[in-house]
Amino acid sequence: MRPDPRASLSGALTSMVDAFEVYLAAERGLSAATVAGYSADVAALLAHLGRMSGGAAPENLDGLSLAVLRSWLARQRSTGSARASMARRAAAARSFTAWAHRTGRLQVDVGARLASPKPDRHLPSVLRVEQATAMLTPQPSSTDTEPDPVATALVLRDQAILELLYGPGIRVSELAGLDLGDVDRHRRVLRVLGKGSKERTVPFGVPADRAVGSWLARGRDLLRDDASGPALFLGRRGGRIDPRAVRTLVHQRTAAVDGAPELAPHGLRHSAATHLLEGGADLRTVQELLGHASLATTQIYTHISAERLTAVYLQAHPRA
Repeated sequence: MRPDPRASLSGALTSMVDAFEVYLAAERGLSAATVAGYSADVAALLAHLGRMSGGAAPENLDGLSLAVLRSWLARQRSTGSARASMARRAAAARSFTAWAHRTGRLQVDVGARLASPKPDRHLPSVLRVEQATAMLTPQPSSTDTEPDPVATALVLRDQAILELLYGPGIRVSELAGLDLGDVDRHRRVLRVLGKGSKERTVPFGVPADRAVGSWLARGRDLLRDDASGPALFLGRRGGRIDPRAVRTLVHQRTAAVDGAPELAPHGLRHSAATHLLEGGADLRTVQELLGHASLATTQIYTHISAERLTAVYLQAHPRA
C-alpha cells in the first residue's frame, strides 16, 4: 500500500488540504473519485514542497512557486508517470493554487502559468454495429422446467442494463444512479445525473424500452427488499446495483461475441457515439447526448470513424 502523502504534512497544511477537498465536493460538485484524486495530488505536491524546503514540514504556502510546481511534475515524469496522469496532476495543482489565492492563503496564483503535458491520445476500442447487435441479442433461456426466479430476474435486468448503456450511451455511474422516477417510458427519455452533478435528459429506443418494461414488470420485484429504495437496477441481494457488477456483465457479454474487443461499460458508450456519427448525427447532438462539457472531447469519435473508413478502403479497394 502506498504511503499517505498527508502523513508528512504539518497540521496547518493537512487542514488546508481538507478545506480544499470540501471546496471541490461542495462548491465545484466534482465526483468522489475526482475529489480523492485531486486531494492526493495536492498532498503529494505539498510534501514535495517540504522536501525542497530542506525537509521541514512547512506551515504555510510561502515557498510555493511556479518552479516548485514544475519540479514536482518533472519528478513525476522521471518516475514513469503517464502523460494522462501528469495532465491530471497539473490540473489539480492549478485548481489548488487558484483556490488558495482566492481564499487568501497564497499571495499570487503561482499555478496560473503551469502548462499541462498533452496526454497521449489513444483511440478507444469500439464494437462494430453487427457486434453490438450480437451482444444485445437475448441469451437463450434455460431448458429447466422450473427456472430459478432470481436467475430469471437477473437475465431481464442484464438485458435492460446493456440496452441502456449502448442505446443512450450513458456512463456506468449514471446507470447505477438511476431511480424509478428517472425513467419516462411514455416519452422514452431518461433523466441522468452526470459529471459535476449536471443533469441532462437523454432518449432511448424501442428495444431499450421493451427491456426496461420487462425488467420492471417481471424482474425487479423478485430482487426487491427493504434496502432497494427507488433504485431502478438492483443487485442480487436487493440493494442498488454496484458498478462493478455492471463491468463484469459487459466483459462477459462482449467476450462471447466473435472478434469483439475486450470492453468495459465505457466501451459501449464509445461504440454508441461512433455509430451515431457514422449514421449521420452531428457532433453537437452527440455532445449533448453524452453530456460532454467540451466539443473537443466528442471530436475523438470523428477520428475513430476516419480510421475505420481508411481500414475498410485499404481492405476493399483494388487500388488501395
